[in-house]
Amino acid sequence: MTVSETSAHWGTYRVEVSADGRRILAATPYDDDPDASPAIGNVADAHDAPSRVRRPAVRRSWLENGPGADASRGRPGDAFVEVDWDTALELTARELERVRGVHGDSAVFGGSYGWGSAGRFHHAQSQLHRFLNLTGGYTRSVNSYSRGASIVLLPHLVGRAADLDLRARPVPWHEIEEHTDLLVTFGGLRRSNTWVVPGGHDRHIASGRARRMAGSTHVVSLSALRDDAFHDVGAEWIGVMPGTDTAVLLALIHVLDAEGLADEGFLSRFTTGAERIRRQVRGDDDGVPKTPEWAESISRTPAAAIRDLARRMAAGRTLVNVAFSLQRGEHGEHAVHAALALAAFLGQIGLPGGGFAHGYGSMGDYGVGVVGAKLPVFDQGVNPVDAFIPCARISDLLLHPGEAYAYDGRTLRYPSIALAYWAGGNPFHHHQDLGRLRAAIARLETFIVHETHWTATAKHADIVLPATSTLERDDVAAGAGDRRLRAVRAAATPVGEARDEFRILSGLADRLGRGEAFHEGRDAGAWLRHLYERWREAPQSPPAPPFDEFWEEGGAPLPQDPYPDAVFSRFRADPAAHPLETPSGRIELHSDVIAGFGLVEVPGHPVWTERTQWWGAPDAATFDIHLLCNQPSHRLHSQHDMGAASRSTKVAGREPLRLHPDDAAARGIRAGDVVRVRSPRGSLLAGAVLTHDVLPGAAQMSTGAWFDPSRPDIADCIAGNVNVLTHDVGTTPLSQGSSGAHVLVAVERWDGEVPRVAAYDPPAFAPHAAIAQ
Repeated sequence: MTVSETSAHWGTYRVEVSADGRRILAATPYDDDPDASPAIGNVADAHDAPSRVRRPAVRRSWLENGPGADASRGRPGDAFVEVDWDTALELTARELERVRGVHGDSAVFGGSYGWGSAGRFHHAQSQLHRFLNLTGGYTRSVNSYSRGASIVLLPHLVGRAADLDLRARPVPWHEIEEHTDLLVTFGGLRRSNTWVVPGGHDRHIASGRARRMAGSTHVVSLSALRDDAFHDVGAEWIGVMPGTDTAVLLALIHVLDAEGLADEGFLSRFTTGAERIRRQVRGDDDGVPKTPEWAESISRTPAAAIRDLARRMAAGRTLVNVAFSLQRGEHGEHAVHAALALAAFLGQIGLPGGGFAHGYGSMGDYGVGVVGAKLPVFDQGVNPVDAFIPCARISDLLLHPGEAYAYDGRTLRYPSIALAYWAGGNPFHHHQDLGRLRAAIARLETFIVHETHWTATAKHADIVLPATSTLERDDVAAGAGDRRLRAVRAAATPVGEARDEFRILSGLADRLGRGEAFHEGRDAGAWLRHLYERWREAPQSPPAPPFDEFWEEGGAPLPQDPYPDAVFSRFRADPAAHPLETPSGRIELHSDVIAGFGLVEVPGHPVWTERTQWWGAPDAATFDIHLLCNQPSHRLHSQHDMGAASRSTKVAGREPLRLHPDDAAARGIRAGDVVRVRSPRGSLLAGAVLTHDVLPGAAQMSTGAWFDPSRPDIADCIAGNVNVLTHDVGTTPLSQGSSGAHVLVAVERWDGEVPRVAAYDPPAFAPHAAIAQ
């Protein structure tokens, strides 16, 4: 047995490996990790699970019939043929050449929506995009599912640089501990999200800093879930029905305005558009003052609680936080905009411990207070194709080629896509309305996927190339604000014939005549050394030892210098010398630019607008539970769902649905029952958990259960993947962000057959002779 150190997006940990290097005997956190992620407990089971992709495989009907639209992708009986690597690479290279020759370079879509690999070199997205750029280019996606709405909105309100600083230099935890009287967080302050950092952290520190902060700062969490703020911080809970936060935020501004509590000096000197906000909250536009009583009728949040909170916020140093989750719903831009306006009316933006934040409780590196060191990067090159889509519009792209759509003040058209190439991501986890996604993928001529396991994405592919996991390759790793650049040594031998992305894509690039440009004559080991030494020698890099010493020691320290000023502090000190990158140079509470886009949904200032997914919508007469779909606690997204830690959260072998005991009693549901959950788009089976931590009328399920359509006679997914239920529409035409955090559902006890979950089974394989047909 050997013990190795390895890293993932959920942190650094140890693995015990059998003497032959084939089995992971145990995965354990470091003794001095103050808050290790339970996702570590999934690693041993997942490494050599039956669902690992062991050999290259090609869908039999694609082999027999050739490329083309095919509704049988991913359906029962759609078998695969395992082939050797030379055959797989030759088929892939020929198909890329054919598609580019017949349809043009923009007909290739480079999927690879992140999170697959934590290393700086073996980062699937960087590897694939470099390969596609060098072989002709591709249609790309922009922005993120995590904050697709705010990433477009905020640059209009505070400028692009300040938006970046809201992510890189927010008010740090230690400053909150020292200066902040009240941290008011919309969308919670989730502990489980602090375990996750792109690239991972050497040790988890965010939750410990939050606990220390709570010793001097009172936390108020506004959410439909009591436990959205982890219990260690002792948060006060104010319940808000899902999707109605904007109404509460406008009512809080109304109280500040009506009671003379707004900071008029700040509004006058540092903002534009305050009078437009006043007109909105006073009801000058529509005759409806946005009072706490008005907000209560929408949010079910008691008017007295709203009024009291507004007064408390004005009485001391207050930081207003908006979790990423709040903008993942229809009209999600307005909650972020209204929270910024609330912070501006309080007048504390730019003061120590006060103002506006967007990300506490969303990522583990948020607010650590450290100037992030530059890290080694594998260059992706330049994409010669300028076509792109907002990432959450993948189904629209495939279903509606040539159709016009609005995005950030422009009218764009979806290009026609013939081939999608995906590596390091799983759209059957993060995308909405999986029935619609399946129909969209069926329109492709060819779908190529690199995968470690037979996920639903792999099962819907035409060519599946087995990729190594982090445990099976050497790399270097670090996350933003990390204290150490880590040497990540391969701990286990590759399962089956798995290869790393670099080797796969080097083989393809060689066949396409671009090998030297892609790999530059280096193997993976030489590239690691090259990236490290190039980073070490760069003027902005910290002192670091030569590569051999770094590799022997297992890492090199990164500077932990605190940033001298948080976002908006220089602007606050001298707005003339440090203006924002907005037309006015100030915070734009009303954006004339956005108003000029002429979008009914986004008039340039925050408004409450009824949406299709809320308890007051017409559909709520039938679908009378508002389901919140948030991130899981015991896995990262959908990764290693078959592992022990993830399985420990299941009920009756499927994803749990948490609902209020009163809602359960009205439906004859008891704890532990299997329930069927339906929306107009699909149905699933889940296991019932009853809790007073969820507001009546609301429910919660985590995303990431593996999609299991094996019994369509019972449900569209019998394992509990919430995205068979969710609505695939953009937040607004401004950003086209994901709105998948909210869906109206009907819940009923399931008294029929409870089928076996088949999500983790590999597909059927045809005899090798089929390759010759």
